[in-house]
Amino acid sequence: MIQRYRSLQKQYPRQFWLLFWGMLISASGNSMIWPFITIFLIQKLDISLTTATLLMTVKSMTILFASLLVGPLVDRFGRKQAMVISVGATSLVYVLMAFGTSLPYFIVLMAFSGLVQPLYRIGADAMIADMLPPEQRVDGYSLMRMINNVGVAIGPMVGGFLAATSYTITFFIGAACLAIFTFIIAFWIRETLDKTALQSTNLGQDFREYTRVFKDSLFMKVCTGFTLAMMGSVQLFVLLGVYGKTNFAMPESQFGLVIAVNALMVVFLQYPVTQFTRKQPPLSVMTAGALLYGLGLGSIALGSNAWHFALSMVILTTGELILVPTTTTLVANLAPANMRGRYMSIYSLTMGIGQGIGPVMGGFLNDNVAPIAIWYGTMVLGLLSMLVFFSLKGKYSQKVSAFST
Repeated sequence: MIQRYRSLQKQYPRQFWLLFWGMLISASGNSMIWPFITIFLIQKLDISLTTATLLMTVKSMTILFASLLVGPLVDRFGRKQAMVISVGATSLVYVLMAFGTSLPYFIVLMAFSGLVQPLYRIGADAMIADMLPPEQRVDGYSLMRMINNVGVAIGPMVGGFLAATSYTITFFIGAACLAIFTFIIAFWIRETLDKTALQSTNLGQDFREYTRVFKDSLFMKVCTGFTLAMMGSVQLFVLLGVYGKTNFAMPESQFGLVIAVNALMVVFLQYPVTQFTRKQPPLSVMTAGALLYGLGLGSIALGSNAWHFALSMVILTTGELILVPTTTTLVANLAPANMRGRYMSIYSLTMGIGQGIGPVMGGFLNDNVAPIAIWYGTMVLGLLSMLVFFSLKGKYSQKVSAFST
């Protein structure tokens, strides 16, 4: 495997590898914190699970607003500035969280966090599409997912043990990691936007051209199916820690290890899995991936300890390995060069909607039906996602094949 990645190093530009290693630092810092946010909020503010998840909804609402705003800005002014603002501001948010004591304080922080979060993802996805030709994009996005998940493997294991001692220390270390990545982007990453490709004459026209994106029926249906999958999967990462601790006395450290299963699978299996799936019809791959999402999430209802939850994570992650890079690559290939930011903006809404609706739905089921109902609900979302992708196969298979690598 090491030899394989050495050979890959020669195939991609230097800037790609700067983002690659910077992503490791950033993902490690982020994942020290986000798996434990719900537990932290419940303990710090003495609030219900539904109220804690509503804070996630506040964040997701601002993510939705920012995602629509950022796309035209990234297409006109560039990718780099958006990325610097996003990572640097998130570092500041983590520092401020350590000092929070009231619900209004965290509402403001969550809203601000949601405003800046999409800037990095939209900018980075567009930058990678700028740097790489279509035939390299699926591998490029897969490599970024791989290194991101190395960080996600490291972060929760470290964060779980730190959080059991001090959430304040956890927030400070996470913030420091993001500050380092901000420095890397600011001083070593160059802008990749080709401003000569701009076709509109002003920013207002850039926003009006969103109508072209919404009229792309294949793209919008792909986003719908992916949104359903994200609404289900985000509940595992946000709610499983609380579910395990409340119902089965599972400590944060064990939840961190469950999350690490996801990360380690992506690290060691993403690239070889992608080499197989890239040769298959994209819509068939996406249908199978969504099915595994549903089965993995539903199987959590059968578990009662970290080992059971880890097995469920294996099933879900297998779906993730085949669904996420395939979907991201299809979106990148569908987007015209001068509209990549806008396409990536709409695509990023899938995560914002997932983060906003999914946890609240799970919190409501937990508080008003039964804790186990969370996982039956997420299973239904995964199966609905599968049906959306399956329904596209007849009408759009030929069109998708034209865009596949």
